[in-house]
Amino acid sequence: MPDPLPETARPWRNAPTLLLAAFVLVLVVGFAAARAPAEDLQSKLDGKKAELGQAADKKGVLTTEVSRLNDQIDQLTGEVAALRNREAAVQAELDKAQADLDDEQHDLKILRERLARSVEALQDRLVEIYKSDEPDALSTILESDGFDDALGRYEYLQDIQSQNSDIVGRVRELRDDTAATVERVRSTRDAIAARKDELERTRQSLEAREADLDATRARSEAALGRISEHVDRLDDEVSSIEDKIQAQLAAVAQAQSGVPALPAGAIQAAGGGFIWPVNGTLTSPFGIRWGSLHAGIDIAAPGGTPIRAAKAGSIVFAQTEAESGGYGNYTCIDHGGGVSTCYAHQSSFAITSGPVAQGDVIGYVGNTGHSFGDHLHFEVRINGTPVDPLGYL
Repeated sequence: MPDPLPETARPWRNAPTLLLAAFVLVLVVGFAAARAPAEDLQSKLDGKKAELGQAADKKGVLTTEVSRLNDQIDQLTGEVAALRNREAAVQAELDKAQADLDDEQHDLKILRERLARSVEALQDRLVEIYKSDEPDALSTILESDGFDDALGRYEYLQDIQSQNSDIVGRVRELRDDTAATVERVRSTRDAIAARKDELERTRQSLEAREADLDATRARSEAALGRISEHVDRLDDEVSSIEDKIQAQLAAVAQAQSGVPALPAGAIQAAGGGFIWPVNGTLTSPFGIRWGSLHAGIDIAAPGGTPIRAAKAGSIVFAQTEAESGGYGNYTCIDHGGGVSTCYAHQSSFAITSGPVAQGDVIGYVGNTGHSFGDHLHFEVRINGTPVDPLGYL
């Protein structure tokens, strides 16, 4: 059948194709241009994370050092406690020795007074004997008037001699007691001096140990302060860069949302028996993105779009945004044989448990969790390990 259009009009027959190609080219160029700043930030982020890793290593070293210092602090604390106990014991010994010395000095004073009185009595007796010109025993007996008188005179002389002996004995005893007491006082004073020296050494050791303890604590606190400040600063820088990256990604998502999506066909079963969970535009594939694994694919769709089970199975869990964090409202379906699919960022759940048939609505597209616009994050997992969903759709 002849072509009803003239030859000059035939190029316009390819106009839709050309427009589509131009649209894709503009989209790709625009996306690349918008992504470039984020990639620059990612490079900075990688550098900061490397620096943070080095800081973490240093923190490990410092933590070991701090642990060693803490052990030293514990040891010094024990030594200080022992020295304080020794100080108290020495002080108690010193107090007792001082009390003993006071008693001995009191006894010595009394003994010296008694000795002085005894010596004085002995001196008086000697003077009395000298002045009285007392006869000796033989003369006294010979001058007696008989046996009875002689016996009486002899006993009298014995009493005088006994009194004299008692006085001399008391003087000697008091002299010996005084000398012994003086020796005890000297020994006690020496013991007190030794205890005072020991107490002074103990106090000096205590002061030295306490100074070591204070210095060790200061070093420990300084080390912890330095590493904490360094890690906090790096964490702040990493967070700042990550915020900037998220802002860039949000800008990219916003730029993409302003461009009409290519029309999506009806949901159809793929060769592996799966269906696409939503009709929409693939905005992010599976793979490494911004330095980490993007464990699924992102499919942009208006908020509230029904999300369908990609294959029959049983819901194994449905977590809210508060439970899952970055995944937002999040559902996983077990399909048997170690295969499961997961659906993230839902605005709300349709069902949260039990068996589902392929195509059943399980939730609705949303923007919960770590997300920059309405879309479905879809994952396929084999024995718990994420794989590229496009291999199953």
